[in-house]
Amino acid sequence: MNVKELASPSRRQLLKGGAAMAVAGLGSTVALSANATCVSLDEAKFDEVVDVIVVGSGFAGMSAALQAKESGASVMVIDKMPVFGGNSTINGGAMAVAGSPLQKKEGIEDSVDVMVADMLESGRGMNDVEMLKLVCNGTAESCEWLIDHGVEWKPFVQHFGGHSIPRVLQTVQSSGAGIIRPLIKAAKKSGIEMRNQAKLEGFIKDDTGRVIGIDVRQGYYFPKERTGKMVKIGARKGIIMATGGFGNDIEYRQMQQPEYTNQLDSTNHAGATSEALKQMMLLGANPIHLDQIQLGPWASPDEKGFGTASQFNTIATYPSGIVVDVRTGERFFNELADRKARADAIMTRRDEQGNPVYPIGFTNAEGAKDAQTLDWGLKYNVIKKADTLEELAKIYNMPAKALKDQVARWNESVTNGNDSEFGRPMQKAMLLDKGPWYGVRMWPKVHYCMGGVKVNTASEVLHLVTNKPIPGLYAAGEATGGIHGASRLGACAVAEGVVTGRNAGRHCAESQAVTLKLA
Repeated sequence: MNVKELASPSRRQLLKGGAAMAVAGLGSTVALSANATCVSLDEAKFDEVVDVIVVGSGFAGMSAALQAKESGASVMVIDKMPVFGGNSTINGGAMAVAGSPLQKKEGIEDSVDVMVADMLESGRGMNDVEMLKLVCNGTAESCEWLIDHGVEWKPFVQHFGGHSIPRVLQTVQSSGAGIIRPLIKAAKKSGIEMRNQAKLEGFIKDDTGRVIGIDVRQGYYFPKERTGKMVKIGARKGIIMATGGFGNDIEYRQMQQPEYTNQLDSTNHAGATSEALKQMMLLGANPIHLDQIQLGPWASPDEKGFGTASQFNTIATYPSGIVVDVRTGERFFNELADRKARADAIMTRRDEQGNPVYPIGFTNAEGAKDAQTLDWGLKYNVIKKADTLEELAKIYNMPAKALKDQVARWNESVTNGNDSEFGRPMQKAMLLDKGPWYGVRMWPKVHYCMGGVKVNTASEVLHLVTNKPIPGLYAAGEATGGIHGASRLGACAVAEGVVTGRNAGRHCAESQAVTLKLA
């Protein structure tokens, strides 16, 4: 079965249910449109009122909330899930920073211009250049801001795929929780209202078109849509949408990419769905690049979700090992290419029926020394250990001689400082000259949505028709589109989330307030 055939059942199902879907879609649109309430400012009354409401509690949301508070605004954060942090908590905790003190300490020369160029190349030139520059310019200062709020980085710089030079910092926990937890702690300490199980149901506008509040379902139990109690919360200065992507909304992502069916796993948490994006679109927000959905090339088919292999491959296999086709024992791509190039290459490994033939990524003990999920991966049999290359070949049914020959060619490339086979950057390359060896089966998973709503450099959401800001509506992080173009570089989600979140928080807090009444 080939890729087209894999997609065709879902296509037939969509066609078969087309009329029903059209009716259902119309009903959904009518209901959602009705929730975009329009009232005169004099008549509007709310159960609660604050200056700034932030919807979402990941990197962008928490950064926006803290920055808005530090800029003098009263702030409320709402999140529909029972636990704060969303995808950011299970993220790998890596942040690309141009010009960090750790780079300078290691003698690595970097600049904002080089980081912009790397992201443009990865994005295939589809990037919003002004927003891209805003993000890259803000990484160094935002890294220090995170440190001030209690985030701790490992004492070395890493080299992630697609970056021309090492510029990645990572939390000591190797997890986004190492960022989210300190930010939540700081938020609560500063008096920011943090409210979970609170689901956005719609926006409230005044008669001039300004967004002045939201309808919220409090006491919501995901995914039971009718649970909880409806309340109206007003925002004197604005709403910041930091609601992330829709990678786990199989129906909606399949509308953008029909081949991304439920047969393709996702690294996202269950709440990574599309309803907040749709609510913004009903206000007239301009959606861009929605079909640009990234596959994570470091995942394994031997576990669900993000798992242990993702961190292991990111920290160990890709920078310090190689990936081979199980049938030949040979490399077939540049292990430090950008994510799209790597995922596309891996997805070509199929048999004559179109079924996946999972490649093997591996390194040795020296290459795996910083991989914090190694022990867990071994425990759950996702990562396998072998004392010799012959044993590794036997475990994965690879041709032993071809595998050993490939390792010899790789070691020659390392010695020469030049990967003549695939042009891989060699700054962090190491010899694979002794065991033990650690291997893992690899297959991409849906990971990140490059698309979302279009914003300007003040993080204001732009209208589809006028291309002017929708008054009172801001967005940051993965909820926005355009910054990454066709493919996001690794460690740039944290960079984008923190920088654009702070940007949105600052601009929203400094905007003109409207007077709102309590019910």
